[in-house]
Amino acid sequence: MRHMKSLMMGAMFGLAGAVTTVPVMQAHAETPPNMLVIANRIDDITTLDPAESFEFAGSDVSRNVYGKLVNFDPLAMEKGYEPDIAESWDVSEDGKTITFTIRDGLKFHSGNPVTAEDAEFSLRRAVVLNKTPSFILTQFGFSADNVEQTIKADGNKLSITTDKKYATSFVLNCLTSTIGGIVDKKTVMANEKDGDMGNEWLKTNSAGSGAYKVVSWKPSDSVTLEANPDFYKGEPAMKRVIVRHIQESATQRLLLEKGDVDVARNLSPEDIAAVESSDALTVYEELRGRLMYISFNQKHPVFSNPKVVEAMKYLIDYEGMQNSFLKGQWTVHQAFLPRTYLGEIDDKPFSMDVEKAKALLKEAGVDGFEFEAGVREAQERVEIAQSLQNTFSQAGIKMNITIGTGKQILTRYRARELDMYLGAWGPDYPDPQTNAGTFAYNPDNSDEIKATGFLAYRNAWDPGDMNAKVDAAVVEGDTDKRRSMYEDLQREHQQKSPFAVMFQKIEQVGLKKTIKNLRLGSAITAVSYWPVTK
Repeated sequence: MRHMKSLMMGAMFGLAGAVTTVPVMQAHAETPPNMLVIANRIDDITTLDPAESFEFAGSDVSRNVYGKLVNFDPLAMEKGYEPDIAESWDVSEDGKTITFTIRDGLKFHSGNPVTAEDAEFSLRRAVVLNKTPSFILTQFGFSADNVEQTIKADGNKLSITTDKKYATSFVLNCLTSTIGGIVDKKTVMANEKDGDMGNEWLKTNSAGSGAYKVVSWKPSDSVTLEANPDFYKGEPAMKRVIVRHIQESATQRLLLEKGDVDVARNLSPEDIAAVESSDALTVYEELRGRLMYISFNQKHPVFSNPKVVEAMKYLIDYEGMQNSFLKGQWTVHQAFLPRTYLGEIDDKPFSMDVEKAKALLKEAGVDGFEFEAGVREAQERVEIAQSLQNTFSQAGIKMNITIGTGKQILTRYRARELDMYLGAWGPDYPDPQTNAGTFAYNPDNSDEIKATGFLAYRNAWDPGDMNAKVDAAVVEGDTDKRRSMYEDLQREHQQKSPFAVMFQKIEQVGLKKTIKNLRLGSAITAVSYWPVTK
């Protein structure tokens, strides 16, 4: 066979690839040895501010940019949280106050030292701004009125005092979430505008101390990160990380095969199979905590009838989807806690049963109706929506699909504008409260409260006495009792809620065989770039 040498330019970043020998008619590029290029869907990013970011792709950025009081070692996730910006902590006798000692010698990307005052500012700021993820902190009794008394710096120590005694592990796990990112107070406040505590500036910039800093974010296009040479765990081998927004699986696979990207994160089962047959590529997979679900807005006159919602759960072809276009990437799961979490259950009370659904609709006095479903423009979600559209129609129900970017659909969902939402949810921290406190909790259902961090709120659903049960479970000190409480909550939620949890994610990514130490975060956190080597 004849061979030729070909030199291609990197499509997105204008750098010459290495000269390689390839078959005739096949051009090939290589990304630089110290650069990691990833194809991923990142159109859900709405902000880069850790006090506001609450989307999957945004969490990936934050994970690599901001240090936290405690965090996870991506190469040893099973060990749980460990010291990060805080080198140690002590707990008061009453269990309500945790005092952190800040590690010496840390610097922000600006060169400013990382201090307890920065940690105080960051946590207070997140509470005062009261953006979507603020409930992760305010659930401990922190409020704009009391943060000066409950979150306090003194020298190199930071103390936080909760409203009552919680398991220390629960509090620390919450601090590993995106909202726990510690920002550079001096830099942020230098960019404050109209009292916004730097929120507008941090939407598109970064002020962290992590392994990378943000060079640029171009919505629905790309995120570029640059390595921090002073990162306390050592300068990352990948000096630059570029995440390109590539919507289609086939395009991601083509770019991976050509060498234009190192990792492709949204490949269909068919494209995964093709990657597995390649000598130069491989497939890496992890069970994630991400759940795929549909939910029904209780403001809709038909969906406010529980018999109708129950009927909808019997019009989903769970097994058919799992075994066809979702094969190997999503597994049937019908409870709000993913596998690997305390209190997980494997109950699957619903299966495709058109006759049962029709009977329930008849009991509800409903004979055909139509509604709007919001769906993010992503291949597997569109395919799920089309399957639902087909199976719902078998009971005389017409589902009109509205497809948009992640940001467009999420904005409408959070505003309670969609009749039905089809989407994914990932835990914010590794404790069962992370999902119980959003799927089954909504203590104030009024439109004015705008508690968009609660999925129950987004669907205008009042869980009733489940609110008190969630409150009780989160403070239960006996692990076995706590496990049982979450098991009971999920079984009640399956029967009563306007949610149909359908699948749990098995993330499969295609990557070059030369890529080592890529970690997706398992069920509890976001992807980490700094351990990666080529």
